[in-house]
Amino acid sequence: MNTQEIIQRLNTHDWTPEKEKTGILLIDLQEYFRGIIVPVLNNIKKVIIMARKKHMPLFFTQHGHESAKKSGMLGRWWADLIIKGSEEAHFLPELNVSPKDVVIPKTTYSAFHKTGFEEKLKEYGIQDLVIGGVMTNLCCETTARDAFVRDYRVFFLVDGTSTVNEDFHLATLKNLSYGFATLLTCDRFIKTLKP
Repeated sequence: MNTQEIIQRLNTHDWTPEKEKTGILLIDLQEYFRGIIVPVLNNIKKVIIMARKKHMPLFFTQHGHESAKKSGMLGRWWADLIIKGSEEAHFLPELNVSPKDVVIPKTTYSAFHKTGFEEKLKEYGIQDLVIGGVMTNLCCETTARDAFVRDYRVFFLVDGTSTVNEDFHLATLKNLSYGFATLLTCDRFIKTLKP
């Protein structure tokens, strides 16, 4: 099943983001996840380029822990962690994360958990949140659900999110489209921003 078929079969709402109220959240585009990001990297770069042309706010989460001892349940669940300041914690240089972009440090799946992210969204007047990044079924999905229960309209980039296998990816798309988010391709989202 291709991306368009997935969207046509699964979307329950044909909503479009309102440019003036839209923020773009790109989750954990860090060296640690490079292998998972590569299949969608060009799509994400196109979204970033268009967002910058349109002066839309870009938010980048950056996952990292002080140490394994201070990693909570995530550290107990996963044997391998991203340590702040390590090479693996750095953003992919191809993205050219700018000082104008908002970086949200986080230590668990949700971009909202103890990060001040929601305050930033309010500061920018964001009501529609477009989500891309990694991993589809962990940080992206958890953040999308969190955004929905906080009354944001959520738009999920089908070909701008990625994870370790297609089954996990598709399961998330099915769940989110049923009750939490409108699915979009990166190209469709970019077209909504063009006059």
